[in-house]
Amino acid sequence: MEVVATSFLAILVIVVLAVQGPLRGFWIFLAATALGAAAAFNMPALGGASILVADLGALTIFMMVALHSGGLALIVGTMRPGQPGFWLILLVVFGLFATLFFPALFRGQTEVFSLSRDLDGGGIVRSKLRPSTGNLTHLFRLILGGAIFFATATVFRVRPDARIALIAVAITTGFNAALGWLDVLTYAIGLPEALDILRSANYSMLDAATMGGIKRMVGAFPEASTYGYFSLGLFGFWLRFWFSQPKSLLGRVMLGLATVAVLRSTSSAAYVAFVAYVVTVTLGLALVGARQQVNRHSVSIALSFVMAAWLSVIVVVVSYELVTPIRDFFDTTLFDKLEGDSGVERMSWNAQAFLNFAETYGLGAGLGSVRGSSWLMATLASIGVIGTALYLMFIGSVLFNREARHGGGERASVIRALRSGALALLISSLLTGATPDLGLIFFAFLGLATGLARGAQLERGDEPNQFWPSTAISRNNPPPSARL
Repeated sequence: MEVVATSFLAILVIVVLAVQGPLRGFWIFLAATALGAAAAFNMPALGGASILVADLGALTIFMMVALHSGGLALIVGTMRPGQPGFWLILLVVFGLFATLFFPALFRGQTEVFSLSRDLDGGGIVRSKLRPSTGNLTHLFRLILGGAIFFATATVFRVRPDARIALIAVAITTGFNAALGWLDVLTYAIGLPEALDILRSANYSMLDAATMGGIKRMVGAFPEASTYGYFSLGLFGFWLRFWFSQPKSLLGRVMLGLATVAVLRSTSSAAYVAFVAYVVTVTLGLALVGARQQVNRHSVSIALSFVMAAWLSVIVVVVSYELVTPIRDFFDTTLFDKLEGDSGVERMSWNAQAFLNFAETYGLGAGLGSVRGSSWLMATLASIGVIGTALYLMFIGSVLFNREARHGGGERASVIRALRSGALALLISSLLTGATPDLGLIFFAFLGLATGLARGAQLERGDEPNQFWPSTAISRNNPPPSARL
């Protein structure tokens, strides 16, 4: 195990969580997810794999919940059949089985694109399928995502306090924006290495790249695309929150910060996902509004947003034709990439991933064996039809859960916003995701949405509480064994 400069940040996260608990201290874990290249420690024995600061934060929250009096029973309750956790635990079990056995079972029977750390800085190589350390690291990421989902869904089911979740996302958004601008400013004043202390993970760092003469905003991530992906999830949260709470000053400020972060990343993947997400959400709101399931004000905002986006497209098209610097910028970020070597290479990853899926008879080659250029193709090639179906069932059971769709108020707005943020991340991954891993923030968002929705249902008394039938669960009067 190799201790690095950011190991002290991991200690800080653990200490704050230990002092404040997994509920009140949740903000520091979520903020740590913005440190996408900060390692708690590196592991040379596992091919240089890195355990991030946020990873230790997720493990700490899970262990605190599990070791709490009655905690394991609470977590098991999150896995009840019919609940999202049921599909997730099946996914984790199948992913464990597939990753431990399928690379050996199909060894040498198909060629895969995978990440190699044997080259300087690592690289994507094509080789025969075989077991590797990458299988263990990607399996760990799935288990870690499951751990933070179960812990978060459990804590916020017992204490469904939407304000805590809202504040945590706000802190994360502000922290991510501050890191992004600090990255740009330090580069502008000739100190490009100033944030290198936060980039201690064993990743290929592309933090000094420019696009059309503009420094790409990277923040504490290894490259602009990962920063754009993370920022898009925050944008999705705040856009939907703003639709529901248009008078909220916090919502307007945070939406502005997240929007600028996505656009300033100059990531072509983030731009395409941004457009796809906005179109999806506005059309969805218009459709739901036609069925009178949302208020007219939200629909009018959504339609106004569509009109503003349409006018922006017209301005961009005209500027592209008339202003040379703008034309050069869009050629570099979008059009040349699609036609260049990078675009062709990424399409070849998807083609090979589909071939891997076929040559493993639809079972998959195991997590960490395959690299694609779309989350769906990478997931099919890694864990096959069964694993992909379980993954989709898990996601769908949260995004289309009807438990918190009725009524208004801040909690309902936060639940919708969490689902929207997760949807933005999913859309981005469907377009450009290289692996089945959707990130800790994705699982945290789904865990928050699930816990808050389930907690609201129990508070309303829609069904008996299976753990404390004689105790009314409320924010101010949780059962003694649930004071997390």
